[in-house]
Amino acid sequence: MTFSKFLLSLGLLVAVSSVSADPVWIDVRTIEEYQADHIEGDANIPLADIDVDKLIETYGKDAEIMLYCRSGNRAGQALTILETAGFSHVENAGGITDVRELRKLAAENATPQ
Repeated sequence: MTFSKFLLSLGLLVAVSSVSADPVWIDVRTIEEYQADHIEGDANIPLADIDVDKLIETYGKDAEIMLYCRSGNRAGQALTILETAGFSHVENAGGITDVRELRKLAAENATPQ
């Protein structure tokens, strides 16, 4: 295999793996809201605490990021922040109830604390 074919194969492998990667789900509600009820495994980064540089370092600007909060309002604000910073695959998924329905999560998957 030539070096150029190797690079092409490597590039396709990276492209396929990045497309098939699971989205990053971020709950932008407050810590108190998250502790009262959250979806297990999802990150909690309150809107007031969004650190664009840390998100870039952690996930990269091309990661698929799904944002949600209580009703979708704060997720919309977070979406604007991330898009302004150059994130290319960010979506406002609405409120936590919408996300549970979208992901077909039963209420028992909720994690009240």
